[in-house]
Amino acid sequence: MPEIRENNDVVTQITTVKVPPQHQTEVMRLMAERARFMATQPGFVSVSLHKSEDGSHLVNYVQWNDRNKLAAAHHSPEFRKKWPRFGELVKEAEPCLYEVAHVEAA
Repeated sequence: MPEIRENNDVVTQITTVKVPPQHQTEVMRLMAERARFMATQPGFVSVSLHKSEDGSHLVNYVQWNDRNKLAAAHHSPEFRKKWPRFGELVKEAEPCLYEVAHVEAA
């Protein structure tokens, strides 16, 4: 389960993916397969996948308890084996690490 709160030790990576609408379903399937793999890796906290209503974007919200373990999981052969097909289908993928700066909740 995502842990979105300030001042925690969780590393957050948010990746925005631009995709032709006709490929959104296949790209989401590939991302879900990779998310299931990531869930088995050391340091994993959560993965949340989001898709835009117009079919043009996907967002991957990943949380890990250690940035080095996150990097190791991303560079593992199992994770990378789906990368070529992913690259063929997407227009652009922009990963970035974030720190939770502020949270308001009901």
